[in-house]
Amino acid sequence: MEYQNEEFEAETFEDIDLTGVSFKNSKFIDCDFENCNLSNVVLDNTRFQGVRFKRCKIMGLDFTKCNIFLLTIGFEDSFLSLSVFSDINLENTDFTNCQVYDCDFVNTNLKNANFEESDLKNSIFGNTNLSFTSFRNAKNYDIDPNNNFLKKTKFSVPEVISLLNIYDIELE
Repeated sequence: MEYQNEEFEAETFEDIDLTGVSFKNSKFIDCDFENCNLSNVVLDNTRFQGVRFKRCKIMGLDFTKCNIFLLTIGFEDSFLSLSVFSDINLENTDFTNCQVYDCDFVNTNLKNANFEESDLKNSIFGNTNLSFTSFRNAKNYDIDPNNNFLKKTKFSVPEVISLLNIYDIELE
């Protein structure tokens, strides 16, 4: 199946290995990807509107290459690694129960985002709007409260103590 220069609406893509496929200049509107491998997919000028990724493997994707007009995506029970989300608006985006490893969220608007139950090992947050974002029961996040906007951001104990990592202090 061809995915480049195509338009897909209200379709479900299930159990497909899309490794290295080009989505260049394509539109996905109200589509679901379930149990798919999207490693190294080319996203040049790809439009995602109302797209959900469930139980997917997403490695090496540069979401900054997408057409950001009306960009709305969500992730559930997925593995995301080495992907870039910097400088884009991801307000109200779900990353629920995901492994989000080595991803870049610098200068990203994540207001009202949801990282509940997610593992954020080695992901980078810098100058990021995290107001009203939920990190309940999330782990392995490294967020500098002096370099990110935190207002009414939700955390769980004991993981919230990691916000003190930037200070040279000892807790007992």
